[in-house]
Amino acid sequence: MSLGQVALWSLVALPAGAGALLALTWRADRVAVPVSMAVAALSVGLSLLVAVERPSVAVAFVANAPFGLAVDALAALTLPTLTVVSLLVLLAATGQIRHAQARFHGLMLLFVASVAVTVTATTLPTLLFAWEIMGAASYALIGFWWRDTDRVSAGLTAFLTTRATDLGLYVAAAAALAGGAGLALTDLPAAVTGWRHVIAAGILAAALGKAAQLPVSFWLSRAMAGPSPVSALLHSAAMVAMGGYLLLRVQPLLAATGWAGPVAMWVGALTALLIGAVAVAQRDVKQLLAASTCAQLGFVVMAAGAGTVAGGAAHLVAHAATKALLFLGAGAWLSTLGTQQLAELRGVVGRWRLVGWSATVGALALAGIPPLSLWATKDAVLTGVLRHSPVLYVVGLAASLLSAAYAGKLLMVIWRRPTADRDGDRERAPQRAITRLEQAPLVVLALASASAGVLALPPAAAMLARAVDERDAVSASLLELAASAALAVAVVLLVARRPVPEPRWALRWLGLQNAAHALVARPTVRLADLLARFDDRVLDRAVERVAAASAHAARRAAVLDDRWVDGTVERFAAGMRRLGQLARRPQSGQVHQYYRQAIVVLVVAVVVLVAAG
Repeated sequence: MSLGQVALWSLVALPAGAGALLALTWRADRVAVPVSMAVAALSVGLSLLVAVERPSVAVAFVANAPFGLAVDALAALTLPTLTVVSLLVLLAATGQIRHAQARFHGLMLLFVASVAVTVTATTLPTLLFAWEIMGAASYALIGFWWRDTDRVSAGLTAFLTTRATDLGLYVAAAAALAGGAGLALTDLPAAVTGWRHVIAAGILAAALGKAAQLPVSFWLSRAMAGPSPVSALLHSAAMVAMGGYLLLRVQPLLAATGWAGPVAMWVGALTALLIGAVAVAQRDVKQLLAASTCAQLGFVVMAAGAGTVAGGAAHLVAHAATKALLFLGAGAWLSTLGTQQLAELRGVVGRWRLVGWSATVGALALAGIPPLSLWATKDAVLTGVLRHSPVLYVVGLAASLLSAAYAGKLLMVIWRRPTADRDGDRERAPQRAITRLEQAPLVVLALASASAGVLALPPAAAMLARAVDERDAVSASLLELAASAALAVAVVLLVARRPVPEPRWALRWLGLQNAAHALVARPTVRLADLLARFDDRVLDRAVERVAAASAHAARRAAVLDDRWVDGTVERFAAGMRRLGQLARRPQSGQVHQYYRQAIVVLVVAVVVLVAAG
């Protein structure tokens, strides 16, 4: 086994093993942070090593589908992003998570290990294995404060929603077997045409569900009930990002169907536009950031549908750095001030300058202000979309303007000084200090958020396109880049001059959760109630009647057995005993009696012979 293969196995086994031990070991809080930091730091080194070595490994798992892991160009870009963001999030969490640290860090490491397997999986069974663990770990992390029933309910909503869409992967696996393609991800486009469509539909459903795209975006709103470090990892480089990553990974399958690519583009574009409007309407900072995550992942989904894998991967990396930065910065303020309301964050830049300036970089990048990262990566995606549909390009451009609007809204709040004459604008007294361990990761993420856009600019864009085998890659022209930059700056300046409109229809996430409750949950509960009644009134009664009839028949059979069968047997046995007694009487042992019996037998024999003659 080569060094790269050992590193790849270690990249998965090390956080998985350490995470399981921490999560299951009582009273391990004292060692949880050092162990977690050491494992996360070592994972960063391992991810860089495998990104260079590009190893692949496989062991027997299920019939005709090994447990396979491999690092290609896309994984080589994603794995270091995952491990670096995870290390920085865990470092920042040391200031916010003071209780149950072993359980928290253990679950986070398990979560990271499952995402690493998802990134490198080469077969559908391997992907399903990691996909399931990732979902279960996210449920435990969202409902981490399990004594709060609302948080547990939020975790359950997120888990059940994504679990329902995850069934698409099982459908895809079954269709892959039926279609003769096998279970390797690279072989899926070779399936029989009819089954190929089923495979694409199943993977599309699972990926869009994980990426919180329409119509199931609401689960990400509920996921905000988890601790801020959980949101920072889940929304940046981990679970939500994996939905977009999977579509980038199976882009040849989407292209082979003819319809899956356009569907992905439309879903991504509408999510970016409509959930972007949801972000503009929010007054809760975590809800604003959650909605922006859905919208930004919409660009990645658009890229997968358009075949712009390099642009989508660049946007995925830039968004991971930006969103981790914003969530960690917001989480530091929220845990310090004890509020999630945007109005309560007025002027926080002046009170915590390092956090404020770092968050400013992230917000400017989210707005698409040059030369920061998302400015270039969004245009790379939109340029690829323009080749397929000018209408979708306009929708995506409108969504990018909305991202400038909600990012500008956040910027204006954190930079404006609070006034004492308005309720809700008074300075809140800090409940605790923001530690240096919380602030240090923000600087690293701010640098990454500012510079990651080079992946979508020449010459790095062309190199990335060649690495991911994107044959007809295109880059945004200078005119497109300048136009989008001018529009983003104009929107931010406009928001600075007057408050951005907050559409009421978008405040509650388009009513998606209520719609899901009315269209899915309520009918399901109603059906379950009807089935329960049918079970009680029909099946249970039928079983009870059959049981009563069986008991009655058993009693009648017992009477018959006692009176007739047992009596007959006893009478037969008594007759046999009497015959035995009669048979023993001649056996007296006296010779004259035996002679007498012989004479009787001879006489009978003579009589029979005479009669017969």
